[in-house]
Amino acid sequence: MQGEMAERILKAAEVLMIERGYSAFSYADISEAVEIKKPSIHHHFPTKAGLVAAVLKAHREKTIEGTEQLDRQIEDPWKRLHAYVQYWEGCIRGRTVPFCVAALMGAELPSLPEEVQAEVRLHFSALGEWLERTLKAGVKAGVIKLQDSAATEAQTLMAVVHGAMLSARATGKCDVFKQVTGAALKRIAAPKH
Repeated sequence: MQGEMAERILKAAEVLMIERGYSAFSYADISEAVEIKKPSIHHHFPTKAGLVAAVLKAHREKTIEGTEQLDRQIEDPWKRLHAYVQYWEGCIRGRTVPFCVAALMGAELPSLPEEVQAEVRLHFSALGEWLERTLKAGVKAGVIKLQDSAATEAQTLMAVVHGAMLSARATGKCDVFKQVTGAALKRIAAPKH
């Protein structure tokens, strides 16, 4: 699965997944986008489920890498959360990645193959754990105040960010994302923040 062609296939599949969802793209679409024959795609990714699972795994790994980078670069946990939200705002505004592919697949979860469902769950678990750790660190540092448990607040924040992506997509207005996520961050900011 390694190599430049596999990476191009993964990227094309991710774009198609974000644009159309799981069921509305095929290897023919990838073949056209990458300009290779379908058998070459099957050589790298024998099944669509395997391809989609690989896209989700790469997305999860990139998310983990990004959150670890935020942990290293930003000491203030509230500012880390703000930077995470700003990353998505920039993606939506710049139309580079207008939606979290794992969130999109989460909406289709009941109809997805088991290996794809497993990758979606792993993504949500990893992101939820980082959010929970960051919230706890923020409480300890006095920059975040929680109205519920850190686990519940982490799930709430994740749902707000993903829901704000959906609202921005439906309205075509990035400002909706910014307003909704801004209100969510303001809600958990400690008074001195």
